[in-house]
Amino acid sequence: MKNDIRENCGLAGVFRHKQAAEILYVSLFSLQHRGQESCGIIVADGSSVNIHRSVGLVSDVFSQDTIKSLKGDFGIGHVRYSTTGSCSARNIQPFSVEYKGKTWAVAHNGNLVNSKTLRTKLERHGSIFQTGMDSEVIIHLLVRSNGSDIKEKLIHTLRQLKGAFSLLVFTENSIIAARDANGFRPLSIGKMNGSYVIASETCAFDLIGAEYLRDVEPGEMVIFTDNGMESHIWAEKIHRSYCIFEFIYFARPDSKIFSKSVYLTRHRLGENLAKESRFDGDMVMPMPDSGSIAALGFSQKKNIPFEFGVIRNHYVGRTFIQPSQKMRDAGVKIKLNPVREIVSGKRVIVIEDSIVRGTTCRNRIKSLWDAGAKQVMLGISCPPIISPCFYGIDFPSKQELIASTKRVEEIKEFLGLDGLHYLSLRGMLDAMLLPGEHFCTACFTGKYPVKPDLDFNKYQFEK
Repeated sequence: MKNDIRENCGLAGVFRHKQAAEILYVSLFSLQHRGQESCGIIVADGSSVNIHRSVGLVSDVFSQDTIKSLKGDFGIGHVRYSTTGSCSARNIQPFSVEYKGKTWAVAHNGNLVNSKTLRTKLERHGSIFQTGMDSEVIIHLLVRSNGSDIKEKLIHTLRQLKGAFSLLVFTENSIIAARDANGFRPLSIGKMNGSYVIASETCAFDLIGAEYLRDVEPGEMVIFTDNGMESHIWAEKIHRSYCIFEFIYFARPDSKIFSKSVYLTRHRLGENLAKESRFDGDMVMPMPDSGSIAALGFSQKKNIPFEFGVIRNHYVGRTFIQPSQKMRDAGVKIKLNPVREIVSGKRVIVIEDSIVRGTTCRNRIKSLWDAGAKQVMLGISCPPIISPCFYGIDFPSKQELIASTKRVEEIKEFLGLDGLHYLSLRGMLDAMLLPGEHFCTACFTGKYPVKPDLDFNKYQFEK
């Protein structure tokens, strides 16, 4: 549910296009759902490097004049998610440094699980860190590497990292895209008018008019230079562990991630939920927008009418001020307001993507009762979340996850429901358009494909 979970970043890159800054701006705009706290762009033209980064949404940070000032024909961009705690301008990416008279920069999506170990080792050898990001560890390793060229330097760097990382690296004459050996986070390659583009999701390609070519593969590094696109497999062992939550919630439904359609996958999740549940009602409705496509699949499979029983206010940001106590008490209606004429007197089946802590969901269910619903049942298009994520999703600690401390029947009572059904693990994996063994399901099973270091604390670094 949108207020409970966050994911940490979107990446965009372009190589050799005269409107590089414009392309990066539009790409980041289309990836805004992956991070709303800050954003940045760095571009170069072979003689100068230009960078602009700030806190805020893409449309607020980049004016038309700012984009015009970013001269260059290649570069990378980044959007960062909203994190727990205060926002810090020093943590805005792309993170850049000057080294031996040259500018290096990195943009990172994911989370390293050996960042503290690496950071301690680097500090012991004299490295001075400017930020609290684990992403900065990567660039320190890169500039300290003894490799003879950028390819060798980056391979040496990547082999020291553990965890999830989709990366874009910026050098004086190239862009490099890389993914970890498990491929936790998505990263795609496209082409437009002879120029290469890279993005976390293919919805960015649709907006700029680019053709999707393929994904950067797990354990692969792709170097973009004036000689074209050059691929290298840097990992000694590949074990695919795609984040299944990208399909359940994070990615835009009009994207392909891991080469497969998000829309079709979410529709199948809803269909499988309908097959498993015994719910019957007068209407099926989503909690906009995350549950909409699964709700449509559920509705069509059950042959129960689909309705928008709740309307979302798209213009509410996190800085919305509620001036009175009465308005604060009715906070759920600020973003989502039930349509009484649709809900009143009805047996309502609500479809959601997930439940994390349960507090947000509880308030939303209560608003349906207040609107006169006769019966409220809830279907969840994934299994219960019982374990935190170490690879880049801001799931809380195990103790804060409602499904780790309560049984399904207890959750149903806590939320004030007549019925609650979670999609089974098998039903979720069956909905995927890729083999089930290619996915990380640690948040549902507690089985982690990459073990964090013993001293790892998922909250130790600002993201």
